[in-house]
Amino acid sequence: MAGSTTAERGERKRESSGPPPVRRFGRRQVRRIIVLAVVLVFLGSGAFWLLYGSDLVRVERVTVSGTRVLTPAEVREAADVPLGEQLVSVDTDAIEARLSGALPRIDTVDVIRSWPSGITLKVTERTAVLLVHKGGKFIEVDKEGVRFATVSQAPKGVPALKMTVSRSGSAAASLRRFDEDRLTREAVRVAGAVPAPVAQATRSVKVRSYDDISLELADGRTVDWGSSEKGAEKGRILTALMKAEPGARHFDVSVPTAPASAGS
Repeated sequence: MAGSTTAERGERKRESSGPPPVRRFGRRQVRRIIVLAVVLVFLGSGAFWLLYGSDLVRVERVTVSGTRVLTPAEVREAADVPLGEQLVSVDTDAIEARLSGALPRIDTVDVIRSWPSGITLKVTERTAVLLVHKGGKFIEVDKEGVRFATVSQAPKGVPALKMTVSRSGSAAASLRRFDEDRLTREAVRVAGAVPAPVAQATRSVKVRSYDDISLELADGRTVDWGSSEKGAEKGRILTALMKAEPGARHFDVSVPTAPASAGS
Protein backbone atom coordinates (compact mmCIF):
# COMPACT_ATOMS: atom_id res chain seq x y z
CA MET A 1 0.00 0.00 0.00
CA ALA A 2 1.42 3.33 -1.05
CA GLY A 3 2.55 5.77 1.66
CA SER A 4 1.05 9.21 2.18
CA THR A 5 2.10 11.98 -0.10
CA THR A 6 4.14 14.98 0.94
CA ALA A 7 1.04 17.21 0.71
CA GLU A 8 -0.94 14.88 2.96
CA ARG A 9 1.83 14.77 5.55
CA GLY A 10 2.02 18.57 5.53
CA GLU A 11 -1.74 18.83 6.03
CA ARG A 12 -1.69 16.43 9.01
CA LYS A 13 1.19 18.39 10.53
CA ARG A 14 -0.76 21.65 10.32
CA GLU A 15 -3.86 20.04 11.85
CA SER A 16 -1.84 18.56 14.73
CA SER A 17 -0.02 21.80 15.46
CA GLY A 18 -3.30 23.73 15.94
CA PRO A 19 -3.84 27.53 15.58
CA PRO A 20 -0.92 29.89 16.23
CA PRO A 21 -0.62 30.97 19.82
CA VAL A 22 -2.16 34.29 20.81
CA ARG A 23 0.51 36.80 21.73
CA ARG A 24 0.03 38.17 25.22
CA PHE A 25 1.58 41.35 26.50
CA GLY A 26 3.54 41.12 29.68
CA ARG A 27 3.23 43.62 32.50
CA ARG A 28 6.39 45.38 31.41
CA GLN A 29 5.08 45.85 27.85
CA VAL A 30 1.74 47.11 29.12
CA ARG A 31 3.54 49.59 31.37
CA ARG A 32 5.57 50.87 28.41
CA ILE A 33 2.43 51.38 26.32
CA ILE A 34 0.77 53.32 29.12
CA VAL A 35 3.83 55.52 29.63
CA LEU A 36 4.05 56.18 25.88
CA ALA A 37 0.36 57.13 25.75
CA VAL A 38 0.79 59.53 28.68
CA VAL A 39 3.83 61.13 27.01
CA LEU A 40 1.92 61.62 23.77
CA VAL A 41 -0.98 63.23 25.65
CA PHE A 42 1.39 65.64 27.39
CA LEU A 43 3.16 66.45 24.11
CA GLY A 44 -0.17 67.12 22.41
CA SER A 45 -1.31 69.32 25.28
CA GLY A 46 1.99 71.19 25.21
CA ALA A 47 1.79 71.78 21.46
CA PHE A 48 -1.80 73.01 21.80
CA TRP A 49 -0.83 75.38 24.61
CA LEU A 50 2.20 76.60 22.64
CA LEU A 51 0.06 77.45 19.58
CA TYR A 52 -3.00 78.86 21.31
CA GLY A 53 -1.98 79.91 24.79
CA SER A 54 1.68 80.87 24.79
CA ASP A 55 3.01 84.40 24.32
CA LEU A 56 5.90 82.91 22.33
CA VAL A 57 3.92 82.59 19.07
CA ARG A 58 2.00 85.84 18.90
CA VAL A 59 2.24 88.28 15.97
CA GLU A 60 4.91 90.86 16.74
CA ARG A 61 6.02 92.08 13.31
CA VAL A 62 4.74 92.41 9.72
CA THR A 63 7.26 92.25 6.87
CA VAL A 64 6.44 93.50 3.35
CA SER A 65 8.32 92.60 0.15
CA GLY A 66 7.83 93.10 -3.61
CA THR A 67 6.55 96.69 -3.60
CA ARG A 68 7.62 99.08 -6.38
CA VAL A 69 5.26 102.06 -6.27
CA LEU A 70 3.49 101.33 -3.01
CA THR A 71 5.39 101.73 0.24
CA PRO A 72 5.63 98.96 2.86
CA ALA A 73 3.89 101.30 5.30
CA GLU A 74 0.88 101.64 2.97
CA VAL A 75 0.64 97.87 2.63
CA ARG A 76 0.91 97.27 6.38
CA GLU A 77 -1.78 99.85 7.09
CA ALA A 78 -4.19 98.35 4.55
CA ALA A 79 -3.47 94.78 5.69
CA ASP A 80 -4.37 95.67 9.29
CA VAL A 81 -2.69 92.55 10.66
CA PRO A 82 -3.84 92.02 14.29
CA LEU A 83 -0.65 92.43 16.30
CA GLY A 84 -0.60 90.42 19.49
CA GLU A 85 -2.94 87.73 18.16
CA GLN A 86 -1.90 84.08 18.21
CA LEU A 87 -0.06 83.46 14.94
CA VAL A 88 -1.98 80.27 14.24
CA SER A 89 -5.31 82.12 14.57
CA VAL A 90 -4.56 84.92 12.06
CA ASP A 91 -7.08 84.91 9.18
CA THR A 92 -4.79 85.14 6.14
CA ASP A 93 -7.72 85.16 3.68
CA ALA A 94 -9.18 88.21 5.39
CA ILE A 95 -5.83 90.01 5.12
CA GLU A 96 -5.67 89.27 1.37
CA ALA A 97 -9.22 90.56 0.94
CA ARG A 98 -8.45 93.80 2.78
CA LEU A 99 -5.39 94.43 0.64
CA SER A 100 -7.20 93.73 -2.64
CA GLY A 101 -10.04 96.04 -1.65
CA ALA A 102 -7.94 98.91 -0.35
CA LEU A 103 -5.05 98.83 -2.84
CA PRO A 104 -6.15 98.02 -6.42
CA ARG A 105 -2.53 98.41 -7.50
CA ILE A 106 -1.85 95.03 -5.90
CA ASP A 107 -2.26 92.19 -8.38
CA THR A 108 -1.52 89.28 -6.02
CA VAL A 109 -0.38 88.93 -2.43
CA ASP A 110 0.82 85.92 -0.43
CA VAL A 111 0.22 86.12 3.31
CA ILE A 112 2.72 83.83 5.03
CA ARG A 113 3.07 82.93 8.71
CA SER A 114 6.73 83.41 9.62
CA TRP A 115 7.17 81.39 12.78
CA PRO A 116 7.39 82.08 15.60
CA SER A 117 6.12 85.67 15.62
CA GLY A 118 5.83 87.26 12.17
CA ILE A 119 3.58 87.72 9.15
CA THR A 120 5.18 88.20 5.72
CA LEU A 121 3.27 89.92 2.91
CA LYS A 122 4.71 89.11 -0.54
CA VAL A 123 3.18 91.65 -2.93
CA THR A 124 3.07 91.68 -6.73
CA GLU A 125 1.96 95.03 -8.14
CA ARG A 126 0.10 95.50 -11.39
CA THR A 127 2.13 96.87 -14.31
CA ALA A 128 0.65 99.53 -16.57
CA VAL A 129 0.64 98.72 -20.29
CA LEU A 130 -1.54 101.68 -21.32
CA LEU A 131 -2.46 105.11 -19.97
CA VAL A 132 -5.84 106.81 -20.30
CA HIS A 133 -5.56 110.61 -20.14
CA LYS A 134 -8.50 112.07 -18.25
CA GLY A 135 -8.96 115.44 -16.55
CA GLY A 136 -5.26 116.26 -16.47
CA LYS A 137 -4.41 112.94 -14.86
CA PHE A 138 -3.50 109.48 -16.13
CA ILE A 139 -5.34 106.25 -15.43
CA GLU A 140 -3.07 103.20 -15.47
CA VAL A 141 -4.40 100.10 -17.23
CA ASP A 142 -2.81 96.67 -16.77
CA LYS A 143 -2.50 93.70 -19.14
CA GLU A 144 -5.97 92.46 -18.18
CA GLY A 145 -7.62 95.80 -18.93
CA VAL A 146 -8.00 96.67 -15.24
CA ARG A 147 -7.88 100.40 -14.50
CA PHE A 148 -6.07 100.21 -11.21
CA ALA A 149 -4.64 103.65 -10.39
CA THR A 150 -4.84 107.35 -11.24
CA VAL A 151 -1.60 109.30 -11.21
CA SER A 152 -0.74 112.93 -11.87
CA GLN A 153 2.40 112.17 -13.88
CA ALA A 154 2.60 109.68 -16.73
CA PRO A 155 5.00 106.77 -16.04
CA LYS A 156 7.86 106.64 -18.52
CA GLY A 157 7.69 104.10 -21.32
CA VAL A 158 3.92 103.48 -21.09
CA PRO A 159 1.95 104.40 -24.24
CA ALA A 160 -1.21 106.48 -24.11
CA LEU A 161 -4.55 105.08 -25.24
CA LYS A 162 -6.27 107.29 -27.81
CA MET A 163 -9.91 106.37 -28.35
CA THR A 164 -11.08 108.04 -31.57
CA VAL A 165 -14.23 106.02 -32.22
CA SER A 166 -16.90 107.78 -34.27
CA ARG A 167 -20.35 107.84 -32.70
CA SER A 168 -22.25 108.27 -35.97
CA GLY A 169 -23.09 106.08 -38.96
CA SER A 170 -21.81 102.51 -39.16
CA ALA A 171 -19.18 103.24 -36.51
CA ALA A 172 -21.96 103.87 -33.98
CA ALA A 173 -23.34 100.38 -34.61
CA SER A 174 -19.87 98.96 -34.07
CA LEU A 175 -19.57 100.91 -30.83
CA ARG A 176 -22.82 99.42 -29.56
CA ARG A 177 -21.39 95.96 -30.17
CA PHE A 178 -17.90 96.75 -28.88
CA ASP A 179 -18.20 99.34 -26.13
CA GLU A 180 -15.25 101.36 -24.86
CA ASP A 181 -14.35 98.82 -22.19
CA ARG A 182 -14.17 96.07 -24.80
CA LEU A 183 -12.15 98.30 -27.12
CA THR A 184 -9.80 99.13 -24.26
CA ARG A 185 -9.20 95.41 -23.68
CA GLU A 186 -8.48 94.98 -27.38
CA ALA A 187 -5.95 97.82 -27.23
CA VAL A 188 -4.35 96.13 -24.21
CA ARG A 189 -4.02 92.89 -26.16
CA VAL A 190 -2.35 94.77 -29.01
CA ALA A 191 0.06 96.51 -26.63
CA GLY A 192 0.97 93.13 -25.14
CA ALA A 193 1.72 91.62 -28.55
CA VAL A 194 3.94 94.44 -29.84
CA PRO A 195 7.63 93.35 -29.98
CA ALA A 196 9.65 94.73 -27.05
CA PRO A 197 11.86 97.12 -29.10
CA VAL A 198 8.76 98.60 -30.75
CA ALA A 199 6.83 98.71 -27.48
CA GLN A 200 9.58 100.78 -25.89
CA ALA A 201 9.27 103.31 -28.72
CA THR A 202 5.45 103.34 -28.84
CA ARG A 203 4.00 106.69 -27.83
CA SER A 204 0.31 105.87 -28.23
CA VAL A 205 -2.15 103.16 -29.24
CA LYS A 206 -4.98 104.64 -31.31
CA VAL A 207 -8.34 102.85 -31.50
CA ARG A 208 -10.85 103.79 -34.21
CA SER A 209 -12.80 100.52 -34.11
CA TYR A 210 -12.43 96.87 -33.13
CA ASP A 211 -10.39 96.06 -36.25
CA ASP A 212 -8.75 99.46 -36.76
CA ILE A 213 -6.03 99.84 -34.12
CA SER A 214 -2.73 101.55 -34.88
CA LEU A 215 0.51 102.54 -33.15
CA GLU A 216 2.25 105.89 -33.11
CA LEU A 217 5.98 105.67 -32.39
CA ALA A 218 8.06 108.33 -30.69
CA ASP A 219 10.02 109.09 -33.89
CA GLY A 220 6.85 109.73 -35.89
CA ARG A 221 6.57 106.32 -37.55
CA THR A 222 3.15 104.61 -37.56
CA VAL A 223 1.94 101.01 -37.65
CA ASP A 224 -1.49 99.83 -38.80
CA TRP A 225 -2.13 96.80 -36.61
CA GLY A 226 -5.78 96.08 -37.32
CA SER A 227 -7.56 93.93 -34.71
CA SER A 228 -5.89 92.20 -31.79
CA GLU A 229 -6.19 88.83 -33.52
CA LYS A 230 -3.02 86.98 -34.58
CA GLY A 231 -0.95 89.32 -32.42
CA ALA A 232 2.12 87.08 -32.16
CA GLU A 233 2.23 86.59 -35.94
CA LYS A 234 1.85 90.33 -36.56
CA GLY A 235 4.65 91.04 -34.11
CA ARG A 236 7.07 88.72 -35.93
CA ILE A 237 6.12 90.19 -39.31
CA LEU A 238 6.53 93.76 -38.06
CA THR A 239 10.02 92.99 -36.74
CA ALA A 240 11.05 91.49 -40.09
CA LEU A 241 9.47 94.36 -42.02
CA MET A 242 11.27 97.02 -40.00
CA LYS A 243 14.61 95.26 -40.54
CA ALA A 244 13.97 94.96 -44.27
CA GLU A 245 12.77 98.57 -44.66
CA PRO A 246 14.65 100.61 -42.03
CA GLY A 247 13.84 103.90 -43.75
CA ALA A 248 10.10 103.36 -44.02
CA ARG A 249 7.78 105.66 -42.07
CA HIS A 250 4.60 103.61 -42.18
CA PHE A 251 4.03 99.87 -41.70
CA ASP A 252 0.86 97.85 -42.18
CA VAL A 253 0.51 94.38 -40.65
CA SER A 254 -3.27 94.44 -40.30
CA VAL A 255 -3.39 91.59 -42.85
CA PRO A 256 -0.40 89.39 -41.91
CA THR A 257 -0.37 87.62 -45.25
CA ALA A 258 0.03 90.92 -47.10
CA PRO A 259 2.22 93.26 -45.01
CA ALA A 260 3.31 96.58 -46.47
CA SER A 261 5.54 99.55 -45.78
CA ALA A 262 5.66 103.04 -47.25
CA GLY A 263 7.46 106.38 -47.03
CA SER A 264 11.12 107.13 -46.51
